[in-house]
Order: sequence, then structure tokens, then C-alpha cells
Amino acid sequence: MEIARDSLDQEACYRAVLTRDPRFDGRFFTCVKTTGIYCRPVCPARTPKRENMRFVASAAAAEEAGFRACLRCRPETAPDMGAWRGTSNTVSRALGLIEAGALDEGDVDALAARLGVGERHLRRLFRQHLGAAPVSVAQTRRVLLAKALIHQTDLAMAEVALASGFGSVRRFNETFQSLYGRPPSALRRRAEKAGDGGVRLSLPYRPPYEIDAMLAALTVRGETVEDGIWRRTLTPDVDGATGEVSARFESENRLAVTVAASDLKALPGVLARVRRVFDLSADPEAIQRDLSADPLLAPLVRARPGLRLPGDWIDISSNGATDMASDRLDDERLKARAEQWRPWRAYGALHLREAGIDSVRSMESDDEKDAA
Repeated sequence: MEIARDSLDQEACYRAVLTRDPRFDGRFFTCVKTTGIYCRPVCPARTPKRENMRFVASAAAAEEAGFRACLRCRPETAPDMGAWRGTSNTVSRALGLIEAGALDEGDVDALAARLGVGERHLRRLFRQHLGAAPVSVAQTRRVLLAKALIHQTDLAMAEVALASGFGSVRRFNETFQSLYGRPPSALRRRAEKAGDGGVRLSLPYRPPYEIDAMLAALTVRGETVEDGIWRRTLTPDVDGATGEVSARFESENRLAVTVAASDLKALPGVLARVRRVFDLSADPEAIQRDLSADPLLAPLVRARPGLRLPGDWIDISSNGATDMASDRLDDERLKARAEQWRPWRAYGALHLREAGIDSVRSMESDDEKDAA
């Protein structure tokens, strides 16, 4: 179960595990050679000896190498974060498509074609940033979503298989038997019923998060938000099913999502869109670090580190956009200055708007400083 070396600082990762530093949760995973299990850095279990540990950038890299997910810290509950964030537009867009189910029925060639790159190049990028092949990433996504459904819902196992993207119940059972040495039903705990036939899941995010600002932004653009609950009607053309999805923020940095869909196959895509709308994969630490290099933005991001970028239900990247949502810039007047904000240009523009700073005035201020 050896794993090829990656760009992670192995000793720094070990120090983070020793202190169970929550800042690193989701940034890497710990593989324990003696047990064959991989964990989150915050796992409450006793920390193994350094020589028995190996650190990888993604859950997919751990599972591809033959490690199985820890049943105690549950890697599927880690914030959606990885070494690829802010480093590769292509990998970011590919992961968004995979999360929505692009490899559940299609293949890597088709995925690469949608991204406008060669299949071999896409595989190289995944190895570089995630330490795993695209098909392994897709398989891990299915397994971790299935585990979340097993733990958090009362769906029948056949429904869990369908909702998590497995092509058949047999494949679902075989995968879990291979990974965990037991059938998926053995992982079941008593779950909270969502009511009305809905599936209720709790999606994690990394704090800080300005909840009121996000709900206000969604309301302004015409989304349905009442009493802190966001709702959206599902349509066959966009979502592959009829029904409704709702979301509300709860304690412990979670977004509680309830999906009532006519076809459970639509669940992965719906959850991917919810994550995008609420910007659950944002990395506040990286955003603040990079944007603070601009003296105009530094005090703004320091004052509001939890400001998030509301996403679109239909991502324009699927229609040929080449930038990550975090790097898209609508205001051409900011283009020159915003080059130093990459890959967080959209966040930089958002902070200026929220602070009431006009882009023209900010450019004029720079010109005056240069002249002086």
C-alpha cells in the first residue's frame, strides 16, 4: 500500500496531526500503514508513530492506494478542500463535473473533451494535484456520499446505491465489501428522518462564514429565503428530476440540506449545486492570505474573513467558461489591478462592492500614489 510522494510537507502534516489542528481538516489525509486506514488530521484516535504514517492530498489518493476510511473520524464529513484549490482551473472544473456525476455514466475521454484538454493531460493534472486518477476520485466521491447517506438517512441500501451514483446494487455491495470488509448495511446507525420522503444531509464548510450576508445576497438576486431557510424547485431540464431542495445553517459549521426529488439519481448533481450556491468549498485562510497582498483589500478581508461568493445554480463553466468561479471578473475596470488577486479575483471585487468602494476610485488612488 505504498503511495507515490507528493508535494505535501510530510513533517508539517505530522505536527498538525499531533495537535489535531482544525485548520488542516480537509487539506490532507493521514494513511496509517499498520492498520490500512486513512483519517482526517483531527481524528480523535491515538496518533500512530511517525514511521507508520503517510500523508496524501486527497481521500481518493488514500483509497486508490488501498486504504479504507476511518469509521471514527469519517473522512466524508471533512470540509470540501484539497491541494488543488486555487492552483488549477482545469482540475477545479473537472472536480465540479465529477461531483455532479460526470463519470457515473461517461468516461475520462468525454470529461477531458468537455474541459477542452487531452485525456492524458487531464490524468497528469489529477496526479499532480490530487495524487489519484479521475476514475479514483469519482469512485471515492460515490463511496463517501454513500457513507454519508448510510449514516445520516434512513434510505434503503438499494436507494443509497442509486443516490450515490453506483450503477448497480451489486457494484455498491462489492465496493463496500472490498473497502471495509463488511456489507454497507453494517455501517448503518439510527438516522434522523427528513419527513415527506426527503433526504436530509449535513454538509460541512470551513469557518468563518457570514451567514446573514449570504442569505441577504441570495434574497437580493431573487432566491426564495424565508425564516433563514433557502428553497428551490427542481426541474427535469436542469436537475434531472422534479421536487424541491431546501437548506438552512445549523451548528458546528454545517449546512443542513433536504432534497425531495422524484429520481434519486439526481441527488449528486443537486448537492453539487447547493455546495456551489453557498460556496461551501471556499478556503477563507487562503483567500485572506492572497488578497491581503493588496493594501486596499488587506483591511477589508481582515474585517470580513467570512464573506462568501454566492454561486449560480447553473454553473457557466459547463458552457465553456475557462475560469474558476472564484477567479471570474465582471468589472473590466479592475482587470489590471485584479491580476495580483488571482485566483481570487471575484472575491476581491466582492469585498470592494461590500465596502462601497468604486473600482474607478480605487484605480485613481493607485495612479495618484504612482505619480507621487
